[in-house]
Amino acid sequence: MSKTKLTINRNGSIKIEGDFEITDSQGNVFGLGGRTALGLCRCGESKNKPFCDGSHRNNFEHECEAFDLPPMKTN
Repeated sequence: MSKTKLTINRNGSIKIEGDFEITDSQGNVFGLGGRTALGLCRCGESKNKPFCDGSHRNNFEHECEAFDLPPMKTN
């Protein structure tokens, strides 16, 4: 099984690559047609949510830079 990788694209989608499945809130699996890479909408404008259809072009700006989260809280 390959490692799953998510890339937060500049001014665009979240690219997911590797071995993954995507489910809705009820646990139903999306049919991905054998894809091992695709884009997930991050702007909210896609007509094909949760998948990116390119609607973000010229309407969405966000450049994400990696950072470290604080340690998880343990009680």
